[in-house]
Amino acid sequence: MPTDLLPFGEARDRLLDGVRTLASERVALTSAAGRVLASSLVATSPLPAFDHSAMDGYALATSDLAGDGPFRLTVEGESSAGKPAPDLVPGTACRIFTGAAVPRGADAVVMQEHVKREGAAIVLEARPKPRQHIRFAGEDMAAGTVAIAPGTRLQPGALALAAMFGSAELVVARRPRVTIVCTGDELLVPGEHARPGAIFESNSAALGALARQASAEVRVAPIARDDAAGTQRAIEAALDGTDVLLTVGGVSVGDHDVVRPALERAGVKLDFWRVAIKPGKPLAVGRRAGAHVLGLPGNPASAIVTFALFGLPLLRVLQGDRRALALPLRAQLKADRKRSPDRLELLRATLRVEDGVVVAQAHDNQASGAATSLAHSDGLAFIPQGEAPLAAGSIVDFVRWADA
Repeated sequence: MPTDLLPFGEARDRLLDGVRTLASERVALTSAAGRVLASSLVATSPLPAFDHSAMDGYALATSDLAGDGPFRLTVEGESSAGKPAPDLVPGTACRIFTGAAVPRGADAVVMQEHVKREGAAIVLEARPKPRQHIRFAGEDMAAGTVAIAPGTRLQPGALALAAMFGSAELVVARRPRVTIVCTGDELLVPGEHARPGAIFESNSAALGALARQASAEVRVAPIARDDAAGTQRAIEAALDGTDVLLTVGGVSVGDHDVVRPALERAGVKLDFWRVAIKPGKPLAVGRRAGAHVLGLPGNPASAIVTFALFGLPLLRVLQGDRRALALPLRAQLKADRKRSPDRLELLRATLRVEDGVVVAQAHDNQASGAATSLAHSDGLAFIPQGEAPLAAGSIVDFVRWADA
């Protein structure tokens, strides 16, 4: 297993290489939000399904209008939404409402605001244009067209489109199962009584929230203490029935860092465990059979940053998501920033708009254990490695937590 620092991009590529998409399942349309479509949704009918009016008004045949106007037409019949349209009586206009089918023989709709009603007739000053205010069958999508492609994460608009074709169910990728094992003698479960030298375990709540953001099912295992045999047993139990195992803490090389050797004894084949990023250098990546394993650092910022940039893309690839990587924004740095000569730095920062420009302001405390900069930041500014500082106003990539 290599011990040198892997560049960020190479490390993520190695993690995602050869990942197989999970099996699919059929779910109700109302439960499909955020899931990834596993098979094409094909338009079973044209969209719209029939010619209908875009306005309240009057349907008519422009060929019935002779001369330059004004034009007077008797009103015969009515077409309302949800009911069959009557045929247009030649030489007349038909009252019509938004969404109603256009009568056969009509080729235009005149808005009611543009006519004068005189008893059983209407008078219009200007000649309407053929096809105006009519939405024609199939103008949005023809029958047989792929409406939504596989690999699409289903947002509200996609659900609306599926519903327009009468789809009560959709075939989506199964939710990845994620198991989180936090390690350390010093950890307390929130709600327990505090004791000297102990800290409350905070990573599982944040990691679980991020994993659910990518539609995963999350299980938090009991805390594993700094005992080699006990940690191995905890890892073996957690690997049972999981797609992605997250261990938190203990992956460095200290005397009490027992997780990495415990992973190896549990049959996990580690690919790499050091990445050229700050925070998050001691990231262990491996597999055992069908389970993917990420050994995250224990400090909150390191754990959350590495999972956001490595774990979330993995969860998306497992679901066949065509957009596995977050699309970064481009932002200006608010202030000068020193750079690491050998590591990509991921700054917790807040976004604001100044003079029409998106600006990223880094939080003062960038320590890997700092919770306030996690809580109050909008996401991560990517500061590439280099010798010279980046000047204020430099453009950098920025990934929001909401988009990670």
